[in-house]
Order: sequence, then C-alpha cells, then structure tokens
Amino acid sequence: MIRNIKNILGIFLSAFYSLNSYASIDIEPFNPADYVNPFIGASCNPDASGSLHGLGKTIPGAFVPYGMVQANPNTATGKDFSSGYSEENKTIEGFTLTQMSGVGWFGEMGNFLVMPTTGELKTIPGREDGSLKGWRSYFDKETETAKAGYYSVQLIDYDILAETSASPHCGIMRFTFPENDRSRIQVDLARRVAGASERQYLRVVDENTIEGWIRCTPNEGGWGNGKGQVKYTLHFYGQFSKPLKNYGFWSADIPDNWERKRDNVLSTEYQTRLSEAEVIREESELEGKSIGFFTEFASREGEQVTLKVGISYVDLQGAKNNYKAEIADKDFDKVRKEAYDSWNKELRRIRITGGTSDQKIIFYTALYRTMLDPRIYTDVDGRYVGGDYQIYRTDGKFVKRTVFSGWDVYRSMTPLLSIINPGVVNDLLNSLITLADQSGKEYYERWELFNAYSGCMIGNPALSVLTDAYVKGIRSYDVEKAYAYAKNTSALFGNDKHGYSFDDRNRCISLTLEYAYFDWCISEMAKALGKKEEAEVYAKKSQAYHNIWDPEMGWFRQRLENGEWSPMKPKGRLQQGWGCTESNPYQQGWFVPHDIPGMVKLMGGRDAVIADLTEFFEKAPKNLKWNDYYNHANEPVHLVPFLFNRLGTPWNTQK
Repeated sequence: MIRNIKNILGIFLSAFYSLNSYASIDIEPFNPADYVNPFIGASCNPDASGSLHGLGKTIPGAFVPYGMVQANPNTATGKDFSSGYSEENKTIEGFTLTQMSGVGWFGEMGNFLVMPTTGELKTIPGREDGSLKGWRSYFDKETETAKAGYYSVQLIDYDILAETSASPHCGIMRFTFPENDRSRIQVDLARRVAGASERQYLRVVDENTIEGWIRCTPNEGGWGNGKGQVKYTLHFYGQFSKPLKNYGFWSADIPDNWERKRDNVLSTEYQTRLSEAEVIREESELEGKSIGFFTEFASREGEQVTLKVGISYVDLQGAKNNYKAEIADKDFDKVRKEAYDSWNKELRRIRITGGTSDQKIIFYTALYRTMLDPRIYTDVDGRYVGGDYQIYRTDGKFVKRTVFSGWDVYRSMTPLLSIINPGVVNDLLNSLITLADQSGKEYYERWELFNAYSGCMIGNPALSVLTDAYVKGIRSYDVEKAYAYAKNTSALFGNDKHGYSFDDRNRCISLTLEYAYFDWCISEMAKALGKKEEAEVYAKKSQAYHNIWDPEMGWFRQRLENGEWSPMKPKGRLQQGWGCTESNPYQQGWFVPHDIPGMVKLMGGRDAVIADLTEFFEKAPKNLKWNDYYNHANEPVHLVPFLFNRLGTPWNTQK
C-alpha cells in the first residue's frame, strides 16, 4: 500500500501542468526544489487520518532522484512505522542510510542507523516514554529543517546539530558537537524496520575508514514482517573525518531460539538483553548477530565531524567503487549543493504557472514524491544482484531498479513517468523482465522489492505498465519476451477458470475487475504487435466484468466459488471489504476503464451514471479522509473523477 502525496498527481495533473522542458522555456530560470516540503505526509499517526490505511508515512530525510540512499531521521521503530519517522514523536533514535517511503505492510530497510552522542555509552536507543533508557534524544522541532536533498535537526540531549545529505549511492552526515571530553558517533548494524538484520560484519580498515555488511532475510521480519520474502545484503564503505583513535564494538548475546521479528525485538526482554551487550575495545573487526560500532573522541565547541558512506547490494568492492565515484573528494556542502541541483533538474520536467505559493508547494512536493522509486539497484560499474541472487551487469543497456509497488502506482505514477521520464519506465520494464527471466518464474511480480516475489496486493499491474509504455514507443527491451511473460502472468493470475475470480480473502470484485482490465492490456499490446487472433482472445477475456454484475442489485457483487452470489451485506455496496481490496463495491465498481460504454450500459445509461457519480462525490467528506464514497486516500478510486470527462461533463472532472 502506498499512502503518500504522489497520488495527488493521479487526480490533478491534467488540470494544470505544461510539459515543456526547462530548456525550451524562454523565461527566467526557476528552482522548483525550493517548493518541496518533505514534511508533507511525514506521519504514521493513525489518529490523525482516521484509518491505518490513510497515513502518509513519507520520509523527510535527504535523497536524490531515484537514489539508492535515503539519509533519514528515525523517530520510532515498530507498529507500522515503515518510514521510521512520525511527526508527533519528540525523540530521534538515529539516522539511517536506507528507507522506504509511503508504504504499509511494516516496511523494510531502515539499515545502518547512525547516532551522535556524548557521555555514557548506551547500546539501545531506548523508548520515547522513558520506560527504557538509551541513546535516544529529544529534538527541537523549531530547528528541524527538511529540504530537497537536505535534512537537519538539533539534538537537545547532546546539544548536537545533525545534518544529512546524499548522492545516488552514498550518504553523508555532519555532526556539530559541543565541547565534551567524551563525544561519540555510534552505528547500530543490527537495526532494521519491522525486525532485525540476521548478521552483521564491520572491519576498521585504517584510522579513518570502516567497511562491512548487513545481511537481512525474511526470518527476522522486514517486508510484511517476513511474509514479503525479502532478502538482501547491504555492503558499506565509510570514512570519518576525525581519526578512529578510540573505537570499539558492542555485541548482544541473543539466544538462537529467540524470534527476532517486528514485535519480538521491541519486547522488554529483548531490549534488556541488548542493553546488556558486551563492549569490545581490543578488536579491529567483528561479526555477530547483533552488533554495533562506536568511535569516541574529545570535541571542541562547534567542531564538525563528518561520516561519508557508500553502499552496494553487490559486494564490498561495489560499495568502495560507489564511494570513490561519487563522494570521496567532496565535503558536506558540495554534496548538499549537488543534491539540490539534481532535484532542480528533475523537477523542471514540469513547469506550472500561476497559483499560490502553497499550491506550488503541494504540486512540487507531490512530484518530488514520485521520484524516489523505482530506485537505483545498480552499482556505478553496472553490476547488480539478479533474480537468482547472482551478480549481473547491465552493460549500459539499462539501470536495474527496485521497489515496483505495482497496484499502488500503475494508474498514476508510472503513466506520469512515461511522459516526463520515459527512461525510468524503460529501466523498470527491463528490471521486471530480467527478474522474471533470471528467477526462472517467467511471470511478472505484482510488488517487487530486492528481487523478491512478495505477492503483495492484487492484480497484474506490470501488464498495464508494459502496454502503456509500448504504445508510447518505450521499447528498449526484449519485446517478444516481455509479451510472453505478460501472457504467462495472465494464465497464472486471472479469470480463466470461472470467468471471474475469488480467493479466501473475499476479494472477488476487485480481482475480477482488475484481471479483466489487465487482459485488455494484453489485447492492446497483441494488436500493436500484429497478433490479431491473440488480441481477440484477450479482448474477449477482458469482458469478464459482466460475470459479476448482479442485475437485481444493480451493481457488481461478490460471487462464491459455486457460482452463487454472496449473501447481501447490511450496508450493501457501501460494505467495506465485501468482495474488495481496501474498498467497498461502490468504490471498486467503477473500475472498468477499458470499456466505459459497456460499464455505462450495465449501470443504466449515461444520465443514471452521472447522477450516481455526482452522489459519490457529494457524500464524500470535504477533508477527503478515509470514507465510504470518494476515498481519495486510496488507489481504487483514482480514475473515477475522469469518468465525467468520458461522459461529456468535463466541468465535473475539473470540480
């Protein structure tokens, strides 16, 4: 589930953008990065939205367009705090190098947690309520700053200013210390959103340099608390600006039979064991199940200490190569300036005119949110981890990317990118095609993360992305293989057996309607490829939506495996979850984008549909929080405003 500000684009984009490139506009230069407010959406608070589903869960931290690194503050671990940050929190537990943004399902990554401290060494972050003491610090909201490519905050407990920025494969953190005989930078290598890393390793290379790796598997939680089947090894190569004269490790004794997933690692018993970790000062390298690293030093008032880190999901050499290519000879201010410039370059792909400053902030922040994923997964030398977890090279043909959130983006973000940044869509398709090939599965995953076939959400969204790209001329991939995998995907997940779909989670309506649309996508691609007979086959399959229309109810209705209708629910088509994913039949039922005339005929004709659509919007709350009508916070309704255009009343779409 993606719950971030980027979905605004799916609704309002057509109303006020021009697709002129910056270079072609004969007017004053402008810096759209100045309109980005990364705090928009940065909350994991369910009380603020009225629903667990309706949260922003975005990150306020620093990253560059589609970058591998997200240098992000983390205020909380656990629950469904996938972004690691929530605006109502008052303390910070550290700054990570990797983070997901705008997602649910407990999240993933949140690795390489760095925290500057002073005084006594502690080996746990502790809890915000003070029930467990640790290195966590209160922070000053008044000093907290987030801009495109930059984040900073004052840590009250230590009187330390923390700043972060990033390049595509590297993160940089600068800490301004007070005068103190015992200042410190510590790195928690075991930390991971929604769980823990399986194993970690760190070696002190020389008096300024560290390298190592963090291995994560589903056994310790992560994506879907382990259900997402994500596994990866993050390799890092970092340098401190202050020599490592007095450093050490901590290592917690975690019994082999202890569970280490989301709730387990947050338990008092587990955290107490971490707080009792052994401190080791006589070693220059360490491998373990739950380890951390620290460097201690005396600091002068206002002394700045910088940590620069390159990462790679391939190997240690890859992390070192990325570091040397992007950040080795640069200071913090230069990295920050380059990050800012990269955002101006990308955001200038769309220029808007008129409007208020607040409207520009909303627009460019929304656009900014579309440029995190699908993030780079390739090292600077073109190497990447493939679908069989072996190492491959792109040979300059494409950039391997990851985090394809399928169901969440195919109706909004990827169509946008196909217009303003078709190269990213081409990369994404190559990444999905090679994943299907290298994994041996030969079908498209609906929600890919680090090569995992996570199975999250529903439908066959890659088929929509593929067809949309192909008909727009985005074709720098193996087209025949792409088409073959599309057919394989439909055969595995579709309406073939009964003419409709159902599952043990009662999602018949959502599944049937979405699969029908995706079969139409295959039909359109087949038509474009000159495969007329196959085009007709899939066009016929796309009519499966008729099979779940109940004339007596006058709406789409859940069907059981034996063909009978599901018993009527008290709220009828307003019943949340009745045959639907994160929606009700009223919201999901409008999803027949490939055959609007056919849908309108079933629904009683144009006038009846316009009246029903009008009620759908009029009964939605003005704040558009989670509701049973036009639920802007969730994906199934994102096409609905545009139905008015197709019905000849575009003023209603504009409204």
